[in-house]
Amino acid sequence: MTDPIADFLTRIRNGITAQHDVVEIPASKLKREMARILQEQGYIAGYEIEAATAERPGELIRVQLKYTDDRRSAISGLRRASRPGQRYYVGHGSIPKVQGGMGTAIVSTSTGVMTGHEARSAGVGGEVVAFIW
Repeated sequence: MTDPIADFLTRIRNGITAQHDVVEIPASKLKREMARILQEQGYIAGYEIEAATAERPGELIRVQLKYTDDRRSAISGLRRASRPGQRYYVGHGSIPKVQGGMGTAIVSTSTGVMTGHEARSAGVGGEVVAFIW
């Protein structure tokens, strides 16, 4: 796999399309932080980290997707911003707003992974990883 973050977003997108309640994703530190941000922003119901076992060597993130009463997802769209072939770095003054401020940009900064709003207020720029709305 050449782009694990795109795989993370695609698994969530496919889970929403198939209306699954839970999606399992191989874990990494960045994916764990992205799941934390998605939960804090209200896009997913929750997530848990499952430890490695003898059958499965790596950790697993189990994401509980969030739906409304009429089974519409809380996530309307996901898009990878920075790709392995073309990285997308911005300064704190030019962090993009998603859907006019209604969405969330996930930014990987020198002080950690945070939303675009948090990075703007902290005065740090970095790599724009994904857009969620």
